[in-house]
Amino acid sequence: MRGDDVKRLQEKLHLYPDGIFGRLTEEAVKQLQLDNGLTPDGIVGEKTWAVIDKLPSDLKKSKRTINEIIVHCTASREGQPMTVDAIRRMHIKERGWSDIGYHYVVYLDGSVHEGRNVNISGAHCKYHNQHSIGVVYVGGVMKDGKTPKDTRTPAQKAALVDLLKKLKKLYPKATIHGHREYANKACPCFDAKTEYKDL
Repeated sequence: MRGDDVKRLQEKLHLYPDGIFGRLTEEAVKQLQLDNGLTPDGIVGEKTWAVIDKLPSDLKKSKRTINEIIVHCTASREGQPMTVDAIRRMHIKERGWSDIGYHYVVYLDGSVHEGRNVNISGAHCKYHNQHSIGVVYVGGVMKDGKTPKDTRTPAQKAALVDLLKKLKKLYPKATIHGHREYANKACPCFDAKTEYKDL
């Protein structure tokens, strides 16, 4: 399957809109179906389109002044899937926060999901939350569960660039940073400031 309908679908799912319904698009559709109580068959039928049509096509602009966009990793094992809801439960239960700490989460398949409302300060980088947007990709640790590694899939790399470009359009004066610039951590396990300096 390919064409304009597939492009529209990919844009809604925050995937690269090449108009080809490939494996990554199918995985994103299945995850969307799973997240919304539908049969995760990857078929975009009437019920799935109804859910997709409710998804925002553009990113919301925060009412807060945004000076920084800070990139993180979830510090989860390479290849281990993780959802916004799972991160939210962890942040609430284990850290006592009111919500997920990040504003956007990039899944292994490259789909981008909203986390905390962008109008609310995040809980992702001490002393930098008030005027920043927190972006996290799923992964960042080798399969041993402790050794830092840049585990980004090709789909995640493309999605991060696309997301950061969109955020820079919304917040042109904001600078892009990796969490490790502000904390004694490997997160996000690559040099985000250098990699994204031309965005």
